[in-house]
Parts: sequence; structure tokens; C-alpha cells
Amino acid sequence: MQRIMIHRPLESGCYMKIETLKRLAMIGSCCEEIPLSASALASLMGTSHQIAERELGLLEDLGYVERTEDSAGEKVRITESGRLQLPAEYRQHRCISESPRPLRGKVASGMGKGQYYLSREGYRRQFIAYLGFSPYPGTLNLKLQEPFDPSRQQAIKINGFEDEGRAFGECRCYRIRINGIGAAIVQPDRSNYPADLAEIIAPVNLRESLHLQDGDEVDLERQ
Repeated sequence: MQRIMIHRPLESGCYMKIETLKRLAMIGSCCEEIPLSASALASLMGTSHQIAERELGLLEDLGYVERTEDSAGEKVRITESGRLQLPAEYRQHRCISESPRPLRGKVASGMGKGQYYLSREGYRRQFIAYLGFSPYPGTLNLKLQEPFDPSRQQAIKINGFEDEGRAFGECRCYRIRINGIGAAIVQPDRSNYPADLAEIIAPVNLRESLHLQDGDEVDLERQ
């Protein structure tokens, strides 16, 4: 039996559904289908798996998101009807990068320090406030084909702070998308990393979500 989708506006008071749509838009699902399970959405929104599954189901029933599943896992995309429910600033978000070509790099092993720094509450609060997501406690490291040029897009400044008697320095974030997932390149002000090494943070474990291994090539789109 064919399933008939009824497209109707969200009723007043449906704050949770709007917030869920916003979160999905922030990680790139306005532009294309992205890998995202209910468990990953629950982690992103700081809620339970049951609530995330319920919200996705309601949005799908309303015709505001499309969900598919294949051997690679679950995927989600906001429909045109869903985009119309978003506030103007989200509808105006550009889904296609103006950069003539994406950044390309190879997945590389890191030094294992990302988890420690990303677990600091002083950083995590600012990532949520300025990037719109709480990062997975670990970074994806990419060896770029050419050095990253930060002058080509606006930097998001993350302030330094002190915690447990130790000073943690400032860093700059640059919004990107990797396979449709909203993410950011992080560049600490005090770092000896070469210019062609990019540290990526995202609301999900990118290695697992995108099935990446060392040596795999990926493209990054500036936002």
C-alpha cells in the first residue's frame, strides 16, 4: 500500500520539532542526505534515544524529513516542506559552497590529544554556543593536499580559559561540511602542527559514521 504524506504546518507550541529541524539543518541535512541515526541525534541534542526516535518519526510523518536505510546505516534529509518550517536565517543558509573546489585530504592518525582538550567544559560550552553542537570527544585528522588558507573564510574565535590551575589557549574554528555532515576545522593559537594538517571536530564520530580508515581520501566543503 502506498504511503500518503500529508504536508501541514507545525502547530503552535511545537518547540521541540523546530529545535530538531534546526539541529538537522546545522549538520547539513538541508543540503543533502546525511548519515544520522536516532542514537547520534540523541547525542547531538543531549536527550534520550527514545525521544530522538520519536521526534524523527513525527517529522517524517509530517513530511518534513525523509529517512532511508541501507547497508551503510541510517540517513536523513530535510524536505522542502521541512525547510519552509525553519526560521528565515536557516532557510537562507547556503547549501553549496562558493569555493571553486573542495579541500581534499587523507585520513591520518593523530596524537590522541583531541579527546582530552574537547572534554574540557570551557571549550565544550563555547563550541555549543558558537558552532551549534557538542563535539564528539576526538578529532579526525586529515593530511591536506595543500595548506589550509584561513583567510578565505570567517574564523569563529574560541576563548582561552583556566581550569584546575592550568591555562588553556584560544583557538579558531572554520565551518566545513564533510560528506554532508556539519563540522569545523580547529586551529589552536599555540600549535606546532603543520599548515597542511587539519583537525576536524563534529557532533558524531566521523571515522565510524563515514567508515573511514587511515589513507582514505575525503573532500571538505567550506561554509
